[in-house]
Amino acid sequence: MLHASAVTSAPERLHALDALRGIALLLGIVLHATLSFVPASPRFWLIQDTHPSLMLSLLSFAIHVFRMTTFFLMAGFFARMNFHRRGAFGFVTDRLQRIALPLVIGWPLLFVPIALVITWAADFPNGGSIQWASRWLPSLPNFRLTHLWFLYVLLQLYAAMLLLRGAIVRLDTSGSLRAVVDRLFAGIIRNPLAPLVLAIPIGIAFCLDPRWVNVMGVQTPDHSLITNAQAWIGFGSAFGVGWLLHRQIGLLRILERRWLAYLLLALCLILISFVLSGVMLSAPGAPKLPYSFATLRLASAILYAPAIWITTFAALGLALRFMSGFSPTRRYLADASYWLYLIHLPIVMALQVALSQFDWPALVKFAIIPVVAIPLMLASYHLMVRFTFIGVALNGRRVMRPVLPQGGIATA
Repeated sequence: MLHASAVTSAPERLHALDALRGIALLLGIVLHATLSFVPASPRFWLIQDTHPSLMLSLLSFAIHVFRMTTFFLMAGFFARMNFHRRGAFGFVTDRLQRIALPLVIGWPLLFVPIALVITWAADFPNGGSIQWASRWLPSLPNFRLTHLWFLYVLLQLYAAMLLLRGAIVRLDTSGSLRAVVDRLFAGIIRNPLAPLVLAIPIGIAFCLDPRWVNVMGVQTPDHSLITNAQAWIGFGSAFGVGWLLHRQIGLLRILERRWLAYLLLALCLILISFVLSGVMLSAPGAPKLPYSFATLRLASAILYAPAIWITTFAALGLALRFMSGFSPTRRYLADASYWLYLIHLPIVMALQVALSQFDWPALVKFAIIPVVAIPLMLASYHLMVRFTFIGVALNGRRVMRPVLPQGGIATA
């Protein structure tokens, strides 16, 4: 069994995991680009395109299942790596620079254009004010963190993990408790049913929330400074799994070997859950359904919770299987992904509003959004960020060390 000391003996793993972290961020851009094409009543996005798409709805649903769980698992993995490389003081200083500073500075800079785009969308019959944007500056603790909520949650998870680790180190001086936890965790991961075990906490949280439906996924804390229980359970458990995986890096080989089985099962669960979501959303207008809404919701939770972890492990296994070698292109995109995700939302929203009234096929309009937005954002990264003080703040100083991840969130 390989423990933390094995980091340097398996450097190819880090290329795969860093690439996966970047992919998770870039998929967030794709996810937000699909939202104007998702048919929904009542409307939940700033504008609903005149050409909704079932295919784009499925794409949005599939990405939402696993993206943030995968991201927070990577965050936990690299957090432990960073902690043991830098020490406690260096870790805290690094996280304040690369996570807290972008949140504090980035939020007001991004909030203004987001508000302006939503105001512009109000000029169209299928756009404008929606429930979560009706009051831009509500009284605390309500606060519109927008897409930067993940930075806020990361900071909380770092603090919680440091406190927990400090207490364990102080109480478990012999290391026996940590050895027991390692054996228990390794036993879970080695079992093919590991995703079902890990899904139990978030599945219970779904069942206990009478408002939950599977299109919501894990409820994100983007509208309040008080992080909700689902986010703590869903994303906190993923962070913890990542931390424990770094303690036993050899366990990654097990997930790599199972990538195909997990992928096939993930696709089945996502498709079934997507169909079930359509049945649930139509249930109020379909009184002749043989099952009650409560029964459908329970079945949905039982399917969706394992789907989260099975798809996350499938993504992890795929990355380990096919992206373990160093690639300059993947390295560049992994570095750029943090900046792209930070700035993308007002740009994507503006393109959605601009394209919403054209009588073009949905897939054509959807394709235009990343084709226009991503080159512009990459140009801004290369010209204004990569070799400037902004790049230093987000990604650290650029050094010739291709083995270890250097990005701001890559070491999260």
